[in-house]
Amino acid sequence: MRPSAVTTPTILAATVALAIATLSRAADCTGTGTGLVPITELGRTSYLGFFDGGLYPGGANAMPIAHHRTGYQRSLRVQRLNAEGELDNAGSIVMLSIGMSNTTQEFCGGNAPACQDISFMGQAAEHPLVDHEGLVIVDGASGGQTAATWDSPADANYNRILNEELTPLGLSEAQVQALWIKVANAGPLVSLPNEGADAFTLVTQLGDIVRAAKQRYPNLQVAFISSRIYAGYASSTLNPEPYAYESAFGVKWVVESQINQMAGQLANPLAGNLNYNTVAPWIAWGPYLWADGLTPRADGLTYECEDFAADGIHPGLGAREKVADQLMAFFLNSPHSRVWFQEAGMYPVGDLTGDARVDFEDLLVLLSEWGPCAPPPNNCTADLDHDHAVGLADLLAILSHWTAF
Repeated sequence: MRPSAVTTPTILAATVALAIATLSRAADCTGTGTGLVPITELGRTSYLGFFDGGLYPGGANAMPIAHHRTGYQRSLRVQRLNAEGELDNAGSIVMLSIGMSNTTQEFCGGNAPACQDISFMGQAAEHPLVDHEGLVIVDGASGGQTAATWDSPADANYNRILNEELTPLGLSEAQVQALWIKVANAGPLVSLPNEGADAFTLVTQLGDIVRAAKQRYPNLQVAFISSRIYAGYASSTLNPEPYAYESAFGVKWVVESQINQMAGQLANPLAGNLNYNTVAPWIAWGPYLWADGLTPRADGLTYECEDFAADGIHPGLGAREKVADQLMAFFLNSPHSRVWFQEAGMYPVGDLTGDARVDFEDLLVLLSEWGPCAPPPNNCTADLDHDHAVGLADLLAILSHWTAF
């Protein structure tokens, strides 16, 4: 079921009204837990008797191997480009955030380059493993920018990012190759399992968002999506529980939609066409950020009332740092990001499958791409010397880094 059309001015007016009402209320510090189980710990156990847990199909938190391999190969295509989108060793890789107030507060927490030290961008600026030469991290998220303000390539947010964030840095839309997406809707009214639930609306919106982003950013290769943090301390209807918790199902289902479609199934009518060879980037989960208040998650994550701003919804310094820590761990360690997020030379040359080895499977990838390559964004994974072809020099590079024996 596709959500009904609502004009952007109406959405923004409602968001502003809710935000003003929220600021006048103190956090509800009695909301220390909901009893809900993090989706990462549900497994095949269902939520409300209908919806399997896990980040990926089958109750799993690890993605299917075919999706992993494609994602890894797309991550290898994230390379330094000039403003025209051409391969250039003096060019840049732009990683961009898309989303709302929570997103920008966690990603930067200020006005870049003056981001808070505890934020993701603040931590990345100081971390010794992060690529500080070719990678440019840009905060495109902004307060009040709910999901519906990102779902068309004509949305004002994209022009704002171009004119106020990219252009002043000497960057172009052609250099944006990776996204972190975290969106929500203001004032959700219907929860699962109702067919009009906000989680279903998010599936449609996220599908529209990744297609819109691909149109604006033609060299976009990978997009990582996260759902909301805990909202049990909320003192308003801006986005309380269970909507914050259930937003994870919206993310789960749009990622699952791409996985199923690329495995040969029909496109999910809610998510729409997510073919990563034509209209969308490869998409996957970013870090899963929700924990049930003071009840520790399996990895120990909790959220205290003091972690939040006065409204109990927006992250205070504590929650911002907790999210930033998870983002840093994710992008430094995920095989789908570390090859471009980390400083060059931190991963094996010739590893085309993401298993930290150079072996027969990598050779098969190279042979399957043998010959001329199209220019970005459809360049070959195995074009290791960046000469727009897979040939003898690339074969020799793989053999010289062979680790199978």
